[in-house]
Amino acid sequence: MPDPEITVVLADDHPVVRSGLRALLASTPGMRVVAEAVNGREAIQAAAAYRPSVLLVDIQMPELDGIDATRAVVAVAPSTAVLVLTMFEDDDSVFAAVRAGARGYILKGAEQDEILRAVRCVAEGGVIFGPSIARRVDALLSGGPEDLPNLPFPQLTDREREVLDLIAAGLANPQICDKLGLAVKTVGNHISSIFAKLQVADRAQAIVRARDAGLGR
Repeated sequence: MPDPEITVVLADDHPVVRSGLRALLASTPGMRVVAEAVNGREAIQAAAAYRPSVLLVDIQMPELDGIDATRAVVAVAPSTAVLVLTMFEDDDSVFAAVRAGARGYILKGAEQDEILRAVRCVAEGGVIFGPSIARRVDALLSGGPEDLPNLPFPQLTDREREVLDLIAAGLANPQICDKLGLAVKTVGNHISSIFAKLQVADRAQAIVRARDAGLGR
């Protein structure tokens, strides 16, 4: 009996990335791309409609990020295995993906064979992480679920969460620099990353979300 076909939904807002993945999977016997999504909401809709074997999803996407999309897909299409393929390798992003229910986490710099192996692994019910990620996942989970922190916005790094807390408290960038001992450019880079990860357009939206989550008090 031939192995069952592995169907895949691709979710990434970069057309070049989707094109490369589509070509890779199309050239691999036993794999087929059934839909593509450019944001988290489309990823959820596609997973619910097609019930693919695998959802291959990026973390940073418009409208709804990959972490929230993963959480929703696990709920609406439990037979679909979520495999995160991203450029983010910080502990908070990895931890957030694991908690959301991702079955695998690999980086966009991975070789094609590694990506295909990861797709097959999660489709067959396994769990897989890139070599540099696996060590940190072991460390994150070694204490057991009860020891894992329940932090707001787990997709943010500790420093980004600290900056967001000060933004929500009403501090301007120069005050944040003084408070944390950081350069103006460094704080600006952190804020840009925060806006991207939270999918907010400006400081006001970031403050609202942060205060709703209990920051800035």
